[in-house]
Amino acid sequence: MSDTITATKWVLDPTHSEVQFKIKHLVISTVTGAFNTFAGTLQSATDDNYDNAKVEFTLDVDSINTNQEQRDAHLRGEEFFDAAKYPHIKFESTSFVKTGGNEYKVTGHLTVKDITKPVTLEAEYGGSAVDFYGNHKAGFEVTGKINRKEFGLTWGAVTEAGSIVVGDDVKLSFNVQFAKQA
Repeated sequence: MSDTITATKWVLDPTHSEVQFKIKHLVISTVTGAFNTFAGTLQSATDDNYDNAKVEFTLDVDSINTNQEQRDAHLRGEEFFDAAKYPHIKFESTSFVKTGGNEYKVTGHLTVKDITKPVTLEAEYGGSAVDFYGNHKAGFEVTGKINRKEFGLTWGAVTEAGSIVVGDDVKLSFNVQFAKQA
């Protein structure tokens, strides 16, 4: 990591952040889920210049929540995430490039289970503000799409009528707020 990137360090504020995903079920509807426990950091050149920033992000697989405990247990199990063996999903950026206005393209390595692959996400900088306690905050909305099977999440089933139970594409949506560190 270059010294020019370490000028400002930000830590994810989990109280004001959310990590969600959407996936097709039976091809006719979408299931929305979330990870409730996560952590991350962002290092930027200055308080308001995020070009070439460095991002690291970790999700706790056991915190998956689709509002249906039986499904969540299946997702944590060996047929999907195998949380006992692979307790975290990790992302580490390799590129954070401004594409215009408040828009950025974030490229990095995503690790799910024991598989690491490059992914590119879109990030929209929502701005910065100082909260009631004097903390300087910066917010981003990050979106993207991955194919679950590329990360070893290959479980699948077909109904008697021939409908695919779980789609391959997973839409990601992170609304994250970072707090500037002293």
